[in-house]
Amino acid sequence: MAVSEKISEKTMANAIRALSMDAVQAANSGHPGMPMGMADVATVLFSDFLKYDPKAPKWADRDRFVLSAGHGSMLIYSLLHLTGYERPTLQDIKDFRQLSSPCAGHPENFKLEGVEATTGPLGQGFAMAVGMAIAERHLNAHFGDDLVDHKTWVIAGDGCLMEAINHEAVGLAGHLQLGRLNVLWDDNGITIDGGTELSTSEDIPARYRASGWHVVSCDGHDFDDIRKALKEAEADPRPSLVACKTVIGYGAPTKQGTSATHGAPLGDEEIAGTRDALGWDHEPFVVPDDVRGAWLALGEKGAVAHEAWNTRLSSHGDKAEFERRMSGALPDGSAMQDYLNGLAKDPPKVATRKASEMALGAITAALPEMVGGSADLTGSNNTKTSSTKPLTKDDYSGRYIYYGIREFGMAAAMNGMALHGGIIPYGGTFLVFTDYCRGAMRLSAIQNTRAIYVMTHDSIGLGEDGPTHQPIEHLQSLRAMPNMQVFRPADAIETAECWALAIKRSEGPSTLALTRQGLPPLRHDVSVNHCEKGAYCIKPAENEKRVVLIATGSEVSLAMDVAAGLEANGVGADVISMPCTELFDAQSDAYKSELLGDSGILRVSIEAGTTFGWERYTGLDGMRFGIDSFGASAPIKDLFEHFGLTADAITPQIMTKLG
Repeated sequence: MAVSEKISEKTMANAIRALSMDAVQAANSGHPGMPMGMADVATVLFSDFLKYDPKAPKWADRDRFVLSAGHGSMLIYSLLHLTGYERPTLQDIKDFRQLSSPCAGHPENFKLEGVEATTGPLGQGFAMAVGMAIAERHLNAHFGDDLVDHKTWVIAGDGCLMEAINHEAVGLAGHLQLGRLNVLWDDNGITIDGGTELSTSEDIPARYRASGWHVVSCDGHDFDDIRKALKEAEADPRPSLVACKTVIGYGAPTKQGTSATHGAPLGDEEIAGTRDALGWDHEPFVVPDDVRGAWLALGEKGAVAHEAWNTRLSSHGDKAEFERRMSGALPDGSAMQDYLNGLAKDPPKVATRKASEMALGAITAALPEMVGGSADLTGSNNTKTSSTKPLTKDDYSGRYIYYGIREFGMAAAMNGMALHGGIIPYGGTFLVFTDYCRGAMRLSAIQNTRAIYVMTHDSIGLGEDGPTHQPIEHLQSLRAMPNMQVFRPADAIETAECWALAIKRSEGPSTLALTRQGLPPLRHDVSVNHCEKGAYCIKPAENEKRVVLIATGSEVSLAMDVAAGLEANGVGADVISMPCTELFDAQSDAYKSELLGDSGILRVSIEAGTTFGWERYTGLDGMRFGIDSFGASAPIKDLFEHFGLTADAITPQIMTKLG
């Protein structure tokens, strides 16, 4: 037995069940079935296998525990409370799902220490755990077992294993042979609609074995069998799936084993019956002192391993560098400014995807924590540099991941790496395929992760691939996402500046939207980062100012041509480059007014995407040039002419508007 002989493991597990059903009942909302079904498995995990220290929740070498089945959030809240984390308190649990409580409906990493990832969208916790396991192996390859030697444990449900992202994550983990990853599958055969036989006939263990995983099963209510299975998983060099056969809502006399326990309170009568069935003769939210003491004793065990690790760290030659990387602090140095200074001497005419590759060359040489990749578009995204050799199952020290055609899985793994710490992940695909990444990008924004999305082929400028590959609404939809900063640079210098801002940003994700087509250099001044304010005047009016042209990316050079035509007609025009609307929106009203002009100035936006939303800058009486249909398959020049995005098409319309 892993715990005191006076307190059985079943009694300890029942404390989880009681807290879970009581909290859901008090909130009149929640999912009691999964915590009640997986309480026995979780008890064994936290007793004998998980390495953690509640007094130091951010200990770098702790095991990572991810509750992928985030709807069962009361499982992790109960575990954190019982093992001695500062929060959640008992009052927090009593306030489950209420505005004042950190015990949200689904676990949120920024509300409670001990919650490693925000989960709830099924499958994403699993996929983020793959990223955490990659981060552990990569850092281990650089710093050794003395500093990095931990595992990643996941509790996942049937829904997590059904979601499409699961197939991507499983394939990636198997390919990289992430043997420190162990997934505990709550194999209860129930989804919201009813039994899993309603919706699937898949041989899940066979799929995992075929993907290079080790698979073992156990009775999820037999403590010895659970322990045996977890030991086998822990010892196997492959990633492991442990199929834990459980009864959802275990202990509920009339509802256990049914979907009735999945997403609704049990009700007073059923809870009373559950207490009788479990032999739990205590009032709601009461955990007896002896049971609480047994749980707290488990939480205290990790202090020994933590102190031994602290001793190793204190004398380790890489202590300072390890602590720097894990803190997320950037090293001192002027690599980016040196690169910009060199660039300013002879700015090249290149696509911004190429300019990104050039900037990344300097960045990855200076920042060893940068780990990149691409969803099978390395040669198009230009995300690999001479400093980033491949990360493989034979060499985890590499810094470039070939994700394959797994956009969603890539983005989720990037979140996991960022959450683990010690790595700044970046990954590429085409901008249009943010449709595949969006769920993970949204969780990047919610979780405040420093993940950098390199999205190339950012408009109809990609040409002949046609409307399926030409993004139209994507820029604005990403700009609409809270806490996502979207950068669309206009030339090589702006691209480097945007990269500098994305790397510096530690409180959320960034997206770089980059062109396929070459763009002329527009800037030489690199004395300050002009992109830092989101927008700036790149060309002031030469005649009396009557127009302000606002453009992004490849259309800034077009706006310069339009301005030249207007100036030739005696009309003064400022050109505003707006690489990041989010940063511009954060500026003072005075700065915004100075840049956009007063009500007597005609404001004109130019962007090769939807015009939706640009009225917030142009006003309803301004002009908006863009594309409000899908694209077409044709050479770039023909496409821009077809959609009226040329100086010859735009300039006369502005002159007409001015009268």
